[in-house]
Amino acid sequence: MRRYLQKLRDRLATRFFDTRTGRKLLVHGIGLRTLSMTVDCGDHVMTFSPNDYIGRKIFRKGHYDRDHVTRLLKVLEQEHIDLKGRTLLELGGNIGTHTVYFALERLFERIVTVEPDPRNFALLTLNLRQNGLSDAVIAANCAAGESAGEIEFFQNQNNHGRSGLIRRSAADVMIRVPVKPVPAILADAAVAEDSIGLVWADIEGYEPVAFRSMAGLVGRRVPIYTEFTPELYGPDATAGFVAFLAVHYEDCWVFFDDRQMRMKVRDIPRAERQFDLLLLP
Repeated sequence: MRRYLQKLRDRLATRFFDTRTGRKLLVHGIGLRTLSMTVDCGDHVMTFSPNDYIGRKIFRKGHYDRDHVTRLLKVLEQEHIDLKGRTLLELGGNIGTHTVYFALERLFERIVTVEPDPRNFALLTLNLRQNGLSDAVIAANCAAGESAGEIEFFQNQNNHGRSGLIRRSAADVMIRVPVKPVPAILADAAVAEDSIGLVWADIEGYEPVAFRSMAGLVGRRVPIYTEFTPELYGPDATAGFVAFLAVHYEDCWVFFDDRQMRMKVRDIPRAERQFDLLLLP
């Protein structure tokens, strides 16, 4: 009877912890001794830290904002922007979630992904390797900036995706990471600038600086999908960033959590905390 009850308990626990609520309780209950986990996400596998926000979301849902990639590709198709055979430049690859999602679409000939955080980069390269994508993706462990050298980088301990070149919490750990201009990153990867068909950027408030380092791409009006965060830029820098973009781009899409709209770049909202932005060629 005891063995029967134990087996019944185990079956019920397995069924419960395979629900979204169960997975949430399970991943939040894992202690700091567990450094990484690997899960089958259907058409790929993903390794992550269960102590990181992004990792916990992957464990609960099986993906991390994969719908953003689907949404973007749908809008690009609607705008008749053909990216087949082009190169994707990803600034802020994190652990490789969106890198893998884009690679699985088989749209780009290659992907160059840039990630400065050594914690994320180790998982990024692992996720590329275990999904058989190492040949299709070139990964660079550095930040994108205006000049080559080193720069202070602040590691968020609870959400590695919030780490960046701006200190956002007193608990952030400061390290130094290499920084290179975008043309140097592409040269190191042996990728021609004119092969870039799309830039995807999520670099936690450092977008204005990184964008100034890719004057060639911006000057050619290469489509750019980026996180846009007035909260981190500040009012003056936000206005300056919009003015910089408006010199090169005329139209854009703005994506909020509950809606999306097409507008002129000069009309990009400046009072919102954060949203996603697609600059159109």
